[in-house]
Amino acid sequence: MNNSLQPPEVIRIEHLWAGYENEIILEDINLILRERDFIGIIGPNGGGKTTLIKIILGLMEPVKGSIEILGASPKENRHKVGYVPQSVAFDQDFPINVWDVVQMGRLGKRRLLNRFTAEDREIVAESLRQVGMLHIQKRPIGELSGGQRQRVYIARALTTRPKILILDEPTASVDAEASRSIYELLHELNQKVTIMLISHDMSAISSYTKSIGCLNRQFHYHGDKTLTPEMVQAAYKCPIDLIAHGLPHRVFPNHD
Repeated sequence: MNNSLQPPEVIRIEHLWAGYENEIILEDINLILRERDFIGIIGPNGGGKTTLIKIILGLMEPVKGSIEILGASPKENRHKVGYVPQSVAFDQDFPINVWDVVQMGRLGKRRLLNRFTAEDREIVAESLRQVGMLHIQKRPIGELSGGQRQRVYIARALTTRPKILILDEPTASVDAEASRSIYELLHELNQKVTIMLISHDMSAISSYTKSIGCLNRQFHYHGDKTLTPEMVQAAYKCPIDLIAHGLPHRVFPNHD
């Protein structure tokens, strides 16, 4: 296919190795994401998903190999990447409301001690509107449900006007209905932003993303939603069952 007909690249990773001190966590990672891609990444705990996020955010340097975010280094373009962590520790009794939590996403866009501007306030309002939370902007964050809080944290990431949105287990602590609502929200956001989703929820990954990769030190990826038994075996080293509606459903053939 003529490359000129494809959307522009937003992430390019080539032969990347990374780790901590004397331990290598990521081995020879290769990945190209393009504008408005929606990739879901699965893999066991300790397989390197968090390390990959740190590399993309410019918080770690690779041992070898290369990574470009929108044609530049991760540190140069960190402000173009929105990040929603798996969990956010906070005191539920601390008197901070939804608006103030989301407005914190604008802190990196202004000089220290400068007041928030009218533009900042408009961006905060628009971000809350995008996630359907503008009507509860004055409610204390500690009074919200888990699903509502996740929407607020997504709104906070959107205030940076990111080109890429990375989410780490966004539905890990919410019920099935809230989880479905969040994935539908991400589907809408994907019309304008590239999304990388880290999750153990295989049913959601297969339903909402455009492509799937398996990460366990090495990255197994074909650029589409095909999740083969070989990919899962390479990533998990064991059979995988999908649990849905309270019943086990085997979605891949048995393998030794």
